[in-house]
Amino acid sequence: MKYVCMIILLCVLIGCAATSSQVISTRPMPSPYRQGVYHTVLRGQTMWRIAKAYNVDISDIVETNRIYDSSKIDVGQRIFIPGADSRIKGALKAPVPISKKGYIWPVKGKVMQCYGLKKDSVANKGIDIAANPGQVVLASRAGKVVFCDEKVKGLGKVIIIDHADGYSTLYAGNSANLVRSGDRVKQAQPIARAGSTGRASRCTLHFQIRKGHKPQNPFYYLP
Repeated sequence: MKYVCMIILLCVLIGCAATSSQVISTRPMPSPYRQGVYHTVLRGQTMWRIAKAYNVDISDIVETNRIYDSSKIDVGQRIFIPGADSRIKGALKAPVPISKKGYIWPVKGKVMQCYGLKKDSVANKGIDIAANPGQVVLASRAGKVVFCDEKVKGLGKVIIIDHADGYSTLYAGNSANLVRSGDRVKQAQPIARAGSTGRASRCTLHFQIRKGHKPQNPFYYLP
């Protein structure tokens, strides 16, 4: 009788263990914690611009949020941005205007001296754009940096970008050059900081567009 009781008790314990195991195995696993923030879509924003602003791969955002068509997002929609550590407040910046010829303004500011105007009996080969000290200078077009120097007579710190189609752009008077010769840059990539080196009497960017070695009027190429 003693052995029978032990066998029954053992069977009960085994049955309970099996039942407990089955219950545990059927419970849903908790979702793993993932760093990120929620972004609320504002008017004019696209998935591509949101991904670019947060520096996150668009495919990661689409997959995480189970978005079937990334071209269709609604104003007010909350989207989880995986990997982001802070939420970008307000609207994302609108795309930089690009001209029909493919150029953008390298800095935002008032044109202080136009192309062709003479200063000290020398015609201006580009335009001089007013800027704040240290203001970021952007590449007007994508290309390869073919010249980068700190002390060019009359121009100060200079960068020249070759656009591989017979055209190049020159950026002078910089307080700091952020690229080096041989670097390949994208359009709107920061390449320098505005300053007043060279002959400049105030903080301006001297900007040229060249066809071959011949300076062109930038107003015909900029948006």
